[in-house]
Amino acid sequence: MPTKAQQKVKQGGPVVKAPSKQGKSKKSKDEEEGTEMGDGDDWVQPRTLVKPEDQLELTEAELKEEFTRILTANNPHAPQNIVRYSFKERVYKPMGTLDQLAVHFAVDGNLLHRESDEARRQQLRGAPPVSEVEVGERLTDGGGTLSPNRGEGGEVKIQDDEEEEEAKETKVASKSEQKLTNQFNFSERASQTFNNPLREKSSQTEPPPRANFSATVNQWEVYDAYGEELKRQEKAKEKQQQKGGGGGRRDEGGPRATKKFTLVETQGDDITKVAKAAKIIERMVNQNTFDDIAQDFRYFEDASDEYREQDGTLLPLWRFQCEQARRLTVTALCWNPCYHDLFVVGFGSYEFQKQGRGALVVFTLKNPSFPEFVFATESGVMGVDVHDARPHLVAAGLYDGTVAVYNLAAPVDAQPSHRSSARSGKHTDPVWQVKWQRDDLDNNLNFFSVSSDGRVASWTLIKNELLCMDVVKLSVEEGQAAPLGEDPALETLSSGTSFDFHRQIDHMFLVGTEDGTILKCSKAYSSQFLDTYDAHHMAVEAVRWNPFHTRVFASCSADWSLKIWEHTAKAPVFTFDLGAAVGDVAWAPYSSTVFAAVTADGKVHVFDVNVNKYEALCTQSVSTKKHTKLTHVAFNPSQPVLIVGDDRGVVSSLKLSPNLRRVPKEKKGQEAARGPEAETAKLERLLALIREPDGK
Repeated sequence: MPTKAQQKVKQGGPVVKAPSKQGKSKKSKDEEEGTEMGDGDDWVQPRTLVKPEDQLELTEAELKEEFTRILTANNPHAPQNIVRYSFKERVYKPMGTLDQLAVHFAVDGNLLHRESDEARRQQLRGAPPVSEVEVGERLTDGGGTLSPNRGEGGEVKIQDDEEEEEAKETKVASKSEQKLTNQFNFSERASQTFNNPLREKSSQTEPPPRANFSATVNQWEVYDAYGEELKRQEKAKEKQQQKGGGGGRRDEGGPRATKKFTLVETQGDDITKVAKAAKIIERMVNQNTFDDIAQDFRYFEDASDEYREQDGTLLPLWRFQCEQARRLTVTALCWNPCYHDLFVVGFGSYEFQKQGRGALVVFTLKNPSFPEFVFATESGVMGVDVHDARPHLVAAGLYDGTVAVYNLAAPVDAQPSHRSSARSGKHTDPVWQVKWQRDDLDNNLNFFSVSSDGRVASWTLIKNELLCMDVVKLSVEEGQAAPLGEDPALETLSSGTSFDFHRQIDHMFLVGTEDGTILKCSKAYSSQFLDTYDAHHMAVEAVRWNPFHTRVFASCSADWSLKIWEHTAKAPVFTFDLGAAVGDVAWAPYSSTVFAAVTADGKVHVFDVNVNKYEALCTQSVSTKKHTKLTHVAFNPSQPVLIVGDDRGVVSSLKLSPNLRRVPKEKKGQEAARGPEAETAKLERLLALIREPDGK
């Protein structure tokens, strides 16, 4: 049998020589009292306390005195003087909470100490069954080998070397036969099952219709297929003629022409059947491609607006381009009043030396990669407008003085349904803007146009013709319009650049001219202006009535200024200097005090005079390229989206941040009125404050 000391060595404990009986008898009684025993087991080696020579001589009270140290979770090396800037309070504030975690060493692994309980359990779980050979090996001492076989009296017999060799071979064979488990990446079977699995789970769907088709196609097979189709159509045509009993004479080229027309018509019908499905698939692919932009369009809100009370931002969304309109300028923008994802873009050029072709393109937010409709024009498109009640009708004014009406329900490659000519009285100079108006007394559609030839004309759609009638001729003489009966050669007319009709008063409209004057005209008085405003020093680029207030309108010009007017006063209410030529101005459809303007330096300016009467809430560059001029701007009728066009033929869509479309807060105990009346009252209060002599 191994001794107790040998068993201690086998377990991995410290090797301590056991004292002899003589040594133990010589120990004094004091040393025996200072010896501490373990758990009461007689085989545990006692531990002797040794007193060092330089130990202090302390009294009994001093020895019993306890010195405690308070351990805290605070890191002594963590800085306590960190301050950060608070955007909400606009001051630097000390940080109250600091990270006190201090990691000296960290390692991820699945190693266990060999003496731990978990390691012993894994060794027992993965070890082969205990055999007599292993028992004998565990009882082996360094001095010799003991036999595990015992006799009748319980004495252990020493086995010879041959039996030891056989035992070792048997042990190696038993270990190789048994499969060992992975001790380092072990997981129980219970952890690999589902928690609370369902007793039964099933789903039932209707499988889509399927059909397998395979064939080898070459040119001759395609030719034969076309020939069979022609023969089939000829037979069908003959059967129809036999049933109808047509015995009349036919032209020689009649049947062949009829057959060709039938073939083309059949192919068109086939394309029409898949056109809608192909368009849906195309929109799905584009939505997946621009999924991040679509998420921003629907859900993104600028969180920084919570800390900035009067500032806003514009989030860039999609950019729209057309291959047929490359190297052209965006000369007109107009949203569809019924389908708010569609907008019409006119392409042309403002430079006289670069006049040529143009295009009328319809885009949609659902497919930013490709346009929905493209109409090529022989001259540049200067102005477009969509009918309010019939959204498929688009009126356009061209650079050569022609006005045309396009029908989106017709084929894309079709010509305009209505077009002016020299006989019908078309303009002799570029048509800068067109506007649909209410139907006349005979329920005929009509729209108006303004041109550089000094005429404001009304166009009426009667069947396939356009009838023209001059409404006003813009005379240079202030306050007087030239009579319609005078000789045009003797008249000195002013060039009209833009116009806009009143939202409620049907006969009133404003006209901007190249000399900077704004004329207030009426359909009922063609020989005299209602009023004249000396608005700008250069050409008036745009004039817009406020959609909520009946007396307020805005104007912008190439003299870098943007002005807000009340049509009953000669002086502007607000004047803003934007530092560059202003190309266009547009009122927001959700607020009577919010409007946007674009300038030739590539910037978009968004104002809210109810918040700030002197500066814009947002001034942001849209194009990354230098020397890019922005030409037009338009608000979406329902979404917080703004589109701007530039002179490179690109239309950019931007999303307004919350500060730029803020809704007035409701007061306690009162419900804030929402709607046009509330917006009109808001702007009226602002105008009343400005009219006061002491108001600033």
